[in-house]
Amino acid sequence: MTEAALSRQALYSARPTLRIAGQADVRLSNLLIAMRMDESEGGMSRLELRLSNWVGTTAGGTEQAFGAQSDLKLGADLAVYAGDVQAPTEVFRGKVSAIELLFSMGGAPEITVLAEDALQAARLARRSKVYTDLSPADVVREVAGALNLRPTVTGLTSPVDTWAQINESDLSFLRRLLARFDADLQIVGDELQVSPRGDVARGEVELALFGQLMRARVIADLSQQVTATSAAGWNPVDGSAVSHEATQITHSGPGSGRSGLSWLDEALGSRQEHIGHLAVSSDAEAQAVATAALDQRARRFVRIEGLSEGNPAIRVGTTVSVTGLSPQFDNRYFVCAASHVYDQTAGYRTEFSGECAYLGEGT
Repeated sequence: MTEAALSRQALYSARPTLRIAGQADVRLSNLLIAMRMDESEGGMSRLELRLSNWVGTTAGGTEQAFGAQSDLKLGADLAVYAGDVQAPTEVFRGKVSAIELLFSMGGAPEITVLAEDALQAARLARRSKVYTDLSPADVVREVAGALNLRPTVTGLTSPVDTWAQINESDLSFLRRLLARFDADLQIVGDELQVSPRGDVARGEVELALFGQLMRARVIADLSQQVTATSAAGWNPVDGSAVSHEATQITHSGPGSGRSGLSWLDEALGSRQEHIGHLAVSSDAEAQAVATAALDQRARRFVRIEGLSEGNPAIRVGTTVSVTGLSPQFDNRYFVCAASHVYDQTAGYRTEFSGECAYLGEGT
C-alpha cells in the first residue's frame, strides 16, 4: 500500500480553521499564530491557541481584537478543524477554560486560549461513591449520565461487583477502573466512547519515511517486558483462594514479527510479575487483571515517535503503517498519543507516539 494524498489538489491550504458556538469565525481563524492540540489514551484532549490580539479599524486606527464583549470568552464552545481548508476535519471540540494576554515592547499584543474537551466535566467532578452489583459497563453508563454525556460502551459486561470511588474525580475513577480491564475511553463531541483496547479501531494511515513521515524515532526495549503476569486473592463469600497466571498475549494490537516476550526469554531469561496492588475476588477477575497487565506491557515493546505532514486522520486509536525505516521496524503501530500542531513558520504538522508488540524479523 502507498500513502494516501492529503488533498485532491496538488497545492492546498492546511491552515486550521476555528468555530465558536458552531459558527465559522473567519477573523478568529485569520488571527491564528500557533496551535497545539494534545490527546492521549485515557481521554480529555487539550487545546492551546495563540492569536494576534491587534486588528485595524475601518477608521484607519487599531484596536484589540478580543475585548470583554467578544464571543471568545471563558466557557465559550470552541471547535478546531484541520486539513485541507476545502474539506476540513474536526480535531477538537470543547470549552474555553483559560485566557491569557501577552504585551511586549515593540510587538503586537497576543492572546493565548486554553480549552479542554467534554471530559473537562469529569475532571472537575470529585466524589466518593459506591457502585453496587454493577458491571464496569454499567458503572461507565451511570457516571456518563451524571455528566450529561452519551455513553457508547463495547463489552465490559463482567464481572458484576461492587466498585468504590473514594475522593476521586470521575475522570480519574474511570481511568483506574478501565485500566484494570485493559480498556480505554475517548470523547467525540458529547459521546463517551469506551471499549476494550483490543476492540479500538479508528482507521489506518500509511506513512513512508521522507514522504509524509518527516521524522521518526523508534526503540525496541526489553526493560519492561515480562514472560508471565499473575494475580491472586480470596473469594469473600466462601473463603477460597483465587488466582491466574497469564503467559500468552491476548490483545497484541497491530503489527507482526517476534514479540517482546519471546525476545526477553531468549536474550535475558524469563521474568514474572505479580500484580499485588489490585484485589481480586474470583478466578475470572484474576484472569482479567493478569491478562490485561501482560497485554499492556507486551504492546509497549516497540515504540515510535513520529512527525508527519499535518493529517487529521492520525488520532488516538489510529493504526499507522510505517515504511522506509528498516526491515525490523517497518510495521503497523497503534497511535497512543497525538498532537496536531500549527505555526506560521512550519505550517500544520502531526506529532504522534505509537506502540507495537512485535519486532520485525526481516533482514
